[in-house]
Amino acid sequence: MTDLVNKMCVPCRGGVPPLKGEAIKKFQKELGDGWNVIDEHHLEKEYVFKNFKEALSFTNKIGDVSEHEGHHPDIYLSWGKVKLVIWTHKIDGLTESDFILAAKADRIFLSS
Repeated sequence: MTDLVNKMCVPCRGGVPPLKGEAIKKFQKELGDGWNVIDEHHLEKEYVFKNFKEALSFTNKIGDVSEHEGHHPDIYLSWGKVKLVIWTHKIDGLTESDFILAAKADRIFLSS
């Protein structure tokens, strides 16, 4: 598991430029499989489950971690699937905290 999972999200107060290019690639390499960087703006990943109940349980766990971290993804729940979309809204782009939350989501999925 990546070191990102052991870090805490840092609240963004704006005025910080979003990550670009090599900085994004560096953090993306630290994540597990399946994470896509879209237009250097946000991260996306879809998790697959056996049924709705498992997908809902994962969604609730992600919600708890997000509240604790103070960093909130867009979560799309459907039967047997959960899609996460993560970016830092305040700067309309990616920060290290987005990759931290992504790593924590993977840890939750692997422990499910």
